[in-house]
Amino acid sequence: MDIAYIPSPSSGVIHLGPLPLRGYAFCIILGVFVAVWYGNKRWIARGGKAGTVADISVWAVPFGLVGGRLYHVITDYQLYFSDGKNWIDAFKIWEGGLGIWGAIAFGAVGAWIGCRRRGIPLPAYADAIAPAIVLAQAIGRWGNWFNQELYGKATDLPWAVKISEGVNREAGTYHPTFLYESLWCVGVALLVVWADRRFKLGHGRAFALYVAAYCAGRAWIEYMRVDEAHHVLGLRLNVWTAIIVFVLAVVYMVVSARIRPGREEIVEPDRETLAKGATAKDGDTKDSEDAKDNEDAKAGTQKADGDDSVDADAAPAKNV
Repeated sequence: MDIAYIPSPSSGVIHLGPLPLRGYAFCIILGVFVAVWYGNKRWIARGGKAGTVADISVWAVPFGLVGGRLYHVITDYQLYFSDGKNWIDAFKIWEGGLGIWGAIAFGAVGAWIGCRRRGIPLPAYADAIAPAIVLAQAIGRWGNWFNQELYGKATDLPWAVKISEGVNREAGTYHPTFLYESLWCVGVALLVVWADRRFKLGHGRAFALYVAAYCAGRAWIEYMRVDEAHHVLGLRLNVWTAIIVFVLAVVYMVVSARIRPGREEIVEPDRETLAKGATAKDGDTKDSEDAKDNEDAKAGTQKADGDDSVDADAAPAKNV
């Protein structure tokens, strides 16, 4: 008999008055708001302007959601495209299923677009929002609690999560791997904030530290999970992904520290500076065009002078 455990919600839907809101979607939305709020504070502390993080998130968040869903659908295609499954379910993101690997990769593309439009270096922006992103992950993981998914092996520990009978799941108490990952993400955020203050990380190294630290935890947490997954050489696919991404992140930190030590002094140029740069560029173009016109005029004058000299010399000869 289980004396203590974490109960699961009887329903995955939260009712805000007459408006139903799925718990999974609520956690994702709350995580995004926290990420933008905290990311904005860190960006201002780095010398950026208020509101920039929110503006860039308009690009990063939609790209991240699409990338996260694509990764999940591709790596778990059997849930949507095998016999007896409905492929339309692949679009039902509110029912759960976002791969963090795809979300970060595609979100980085969206952030790059937003940064490029404002003349901001992406590595500096990534360093500022890294702890905010991992805090959003910590909050978003509780969406799995609402859906009663992503739990580990059966256990009678007092912090086990109680799972009810449902589709593809048996009632019982299991390791709350969603909770383990949520707590790990909070620890990663604290680690990155401390390291950033202590070592003045720059040029994307704070973001790389976040990636490496998250992957280190995700590898062992993923190994505990019992949900269906593809295996490669005896390990779950996401374990291999975590190992590979961890190595790449560490290599980036080492190489970046040697090539570009220190931290960026200016992370966001003034709009006046950008405007002056654009004006100067236009002025250079105009100057080059004027110079070309002058050269053409000069060449035309020389040609005209040459024609006159020929005619002058030829005239006497004709009279003779």
